[in-house]
Amino acid sequence: MKNKNKRTDSNRTVLRKGEGQRSDNGLYYYRYSENGTRKTIYAATLDELREEEKKIQQCMFQGISYSAGNMTVMELVLKYLPLTGDAVYSTKVNYNFVVNVLKTEPFANRKICTVKISEAKAWLISLHDRGYKRNTICTIRGVVKPAFQMAVEDRIISANPFDFKLKSINIKDDAEKIPALKAHEQETFMNFLKGDKIGSKYYDACLILLETGLRISEFCGLTFKDIDFENGVINVDHKLYKKKGGVYAVDEPKTENAVRQIPMTVEAYNAFKRVIADRNNPKIETIVDGYSGFLFLNYYGQPHTAVDYQHAIKRLREKFAETHSVVLPRITPHVFRHTFCTNMAYAKMNIKSLQYVMGHADIATTLAYYVDVDLDYAVKDMGEVVKLAVNK
Repeated sequence: MKNKNKRTDSNRTVLRKGEGQRSDNGLYYYRYSENGTRKTIYAATLDELREEEKKIQQCMFQGISYSAGNMTVMELVLKYLPLTGDAVYSTKVNYNFVVNVLKTEPFANRKICTVKISEAKAWLISLHDRGYKRNTICTIRGVVKPAFQMAVEDRIISANPFDFKLKSINIKDDAEKIPALKAHEQETFMNFLKGDKIGSKYYDACLILLETGLRISEFCGLTFKDIDFENGVINVDHKLYKKKGGVYAVDEPKTENAVRQIPMTVEAYNAFKRVIADRNNPKIETIVDGYSGFLFLNYYGQPHTAVDYQHAIKRLREKFAETHSVVLPRITPHVFRHTFCTNMAYAKMNIKSLQYVMGHADIATTLAYYVDVDLDYAVKDMGEVVKLAVNK
């Protein structure tokens, strides 16, 4: 008689407020309100249902959403990406890459409310164990972490499981180190270009890259208006590239730090003068997203892009190797940028000024990734400060 007015399940177990059992399939359910909206959850057993009830009560106590926490990692990322704003093309490419990686990962199907820090770390380690490089893992985490942070700010989850330093887990830095060209290597290669019929066409471009530290996409985007001979500076506020399908496009730099003015050395100044004097002006100037007057044009009068210089410099280095016994390291437009930064650092340029000229958002990038240190530099550097035994 005691339980006369209480609802029970098929096993005559007394059900609590909000609980019930469907007569058609025996599933248990629990109804509750979240932000004024009626919600229902289902479970195969009463014990399972009540475990979920505990989670719901805990979420209510913390002021977070239980139902939204049931979205998957993939659903969260897809919700986050449209809110990142009008990203530049290269960033959008990275976003698409991360989404494609997640499509193949069982982890992406996990409910976000169930992901623990240890599990987030284990997933990143598993990516590395399966062949993903550290930089690639940084790219993936660079999307997933802010997506989870959005869920924290929306009070969907209480903490971000990806809010930890990557160095706290055992993922070695396996990024390929890019050595700067030493002085004799720069001189050897540049002299070769100057004396080679094909190489001479690329001499001034390579010299400018060595003397300015420009990113190759910034270099390709330079127009007449960007070269200020009167004040001796290069104005950098855009970059040129090709999208899939070979369509030209101009974008703003990835970060606001990349918008800058680079002082010209005498060598760069003279090289720009020669480039402009030797430029074969096309009958119709190419216009890309409102920009025209590009300085560096191919045979057809169209602007050069990064891949043009990457291939040309690679071929010229191979040609050098066929006729010289001297072995040169790998040379790319990015090696020139790296070399410029190292040269400026060891010429005692103020590191904050160098950070500005390089267009780095973080000075650690200038120091860790673009400044080479070896015995030759150390001997030269210390020799300017103290008397070394080797020079006594």
